[in-house]
Amino acid sequence: MTDYRVVVVGTDGSKLAGPTVARAAWLAAREDADLVIVCAFADLSRRAEAKNVATLGGDTRVGQVLGRAAASEAIAAAVAVAQGENATISAALLVDGEPAAALLSTATDRGAQLIVVGARHERSLAERLLGSVALEVTKGAECDVLIVRPAPGD
Repeated sequence: MTDYRVVVVGTDGSKLAGPTVARAAWLAAREDADLVIVCAFADLSRRAEAKNVATLGGDTRVGQVLGRAAASEAIAAAVAVAQGENATISAALLVDGEPAAALLSTATDRGAQLIVVGARHERSLAERLLGSVALEVTKGAECDVLIVRPAPGD
């Protein structure tokens, strides 16, 4: 059985992010491991950031937060969840880039033994064609991957 010393978890501020971070934080606390929280985002111009980003609909960057401000909010929410699980948070990172690549590179850089990622049931055509973040992480990870699924009905 693997001893987890570093656990990396992704967050995007979605409904599934809370349970995903909670599971990662619980495992990290149980294993006395460091928790690294990662939020991948797409940097926006100040003008776009000032607008209500939610109205930009139609974006197909699954799992990627639009704008540094929204990413900061997602990280803050994830940190609060992790603290509630008594996890030791060694880093909370905003990464400008694609979610799977951000998780994989962070896991490699930090020497992680586990990546925890949420995976919703792919509902849109874009998600089915492009693949999910969880699938990309699973294909590219050199460590264990735990996929947290939504609760039934979500």
